[in-house]
Amino acid sequence: MSGILILNGRVIDPANGLDEARDLLLCDGKIAAIEKPGSLKNAEVAETIDASGLVVAPGLVDVHVHLREPGQTYKETIATGTAAAAAGGFTTVVAMPNTIPVNDSVAGLEWMLAPERGSVVKLFAMPAATMGSMGATLTDFAALHKAGAVGFTDDGKPILEDAIMREALVAAARLGVPVSQHAEDTHLTGGCSMNYGTVAFRLGLRGMTVEAESRIVERDIRLLQEIENSEGLRPHLHVQHVSTGRALDAIREAKAQGLHVTCEAAPHHFTLTDEAIGDYDTNAKMNPPLRAEVDRQAVLAGLADGTVDCIATDHAPHAAHEKEQEFERAPNGITGLETALGLALRVLHRGQGLSLSKILALMSAAPAGIVSLSGRGSLSVGSFADIVIFDPAASWSFAAKQSRSKSKNTPFDGAPMLGRVHATISEGRIVFRQ
Repeated sequence: MSGILILNGRVIDPANGLDEARDLLLCDGKIAAIEKPGSLKNAEVAETIDASGLVVAPGLVDVHVHLREPGQTYKETIATGTAAAAAGGFTTVVAMPNTIPVNDSVAGLEWMLAPERGSVVKLFAMPAATMGSMGATLTDFAALHKAGAVGFTDDGKPILEDAIMREALVAAARLGVPVSQHAEDTHLTGGCSMNYGTVAFRLGLRGMTVEAESRIVERDIRLLQEIENSEGLRPHLHVQHVSTGRALDAIREAKAQGLHVTCEAAPHHFTLTDEAIGDYDTNAKMNPPLRAEVDRQAVLAGLADGTVDCIATDHAPHAAHEKEQEFERAPNGITGLETALGLALRVLHRGQGLSLSKILALMSAAPAGIVSLSGRGSLSVGSFADIVIFDPAASWSFAAKQSRSKSKNTPFDGAPMLGRVHATISEGRIVFRQ
């Protein structure tokens, strides 16, 4: 006997416009049936889950995580990072290429995706767009795509040269996948460690201007227009962790013009401002940096009006000794997989009035669509049995020391959360249970 029966839950499936009581039957790693309550009670299964009072939704999808393996396993491994993902309700994650060595070859990609890595949830990857992420020579897009790449990125570094970015967009367009861009004009950010503004002035730190982000976004949008006009292709630009109103204005206008631009926002950028740095708290240091309140409000507006397509964590673990140094020397990044849902529900649902369906779409169907993950991000019959079950009303506080990640670098230690994951099911396997 096999299979799982989930009874009495409030099923929210944004991809299918569903938000009502339903029972689900999972068999052989797929969703076998979704019916009105009581219709499946006689099904013979190995396990029955009573989801009374809980939301049953598609497993969350994160298109931007750093898992540090190979090369920096003292920070994180694929196994520990995906265990943290499961605890946060994520059933699918997309790993960035800034490992050591950089994931820029078929051999490296196949190694990362191999079962021996012990991924707890479904793992995909975006290999580097350029060799070594050095921004000079494209990787073999066709061979990497055949080996499983769902897009290409030099994340952590922008592709600065116009000709190289144009070549990358054309090559990816021919394969039907996105180029995912870390939008930062590094000519403007040398020596910068936080946002430019009054907080940076008070702390005596050099700050990154909003133009450093928006200039690259505007340049990339111009390249999209040129390629569509000259090549007859429809390239897909995905802008990572958008943090400024100016960049969002450019993206909003590009969408209005019909260009294929998508973007993501990170929970820390819609929750915190640069005031969270306090007296040089390195756990509030990331790139792009925490911005001023006006930009946080712009990100919230983008999430509400559809300019922002999805929520992504930019999960970036670092060891304690790396963060426990001078602010300017400490590495950028925070963990995020276990706090994303709790922050989204607290800030966006309770705080901004976004519906549960809207938030879940931003964290499941939308990101799955951005990287064309067939059979994921919805509860359609025949889809993979990727499911999160959570209590939307549960208030709790995050304890970093209890994280399943190897690293504890978060500004949200002790922070209030809304919505607690009770169980996560990945391809029919229960991979987390509260």
